[in-house]
Amino acid sequence: MLVLGRKPGEYVVIDGKIKVKVIKSESGQLRLAIAAPREMKIIRGEVLERTNNKNY
Repeated sequence: MLVLGRKPGEYVVIDGKIKVKVIKSESGQLRLAIAAPREMKIIRGEVLERTNNKNY
């Protein structure tokens, strides 16, 4: 697992297709914006854990 520190306005690009940008950081919470191809599934961790489908 790669761990990065980012500030609001900064972003990372994954595999040239997915852009994850920090929109806001306040009171220990982050707001992220994710741009990815429509065919790519994006599932929040708590939803994935609730369904017990870790391979999604």
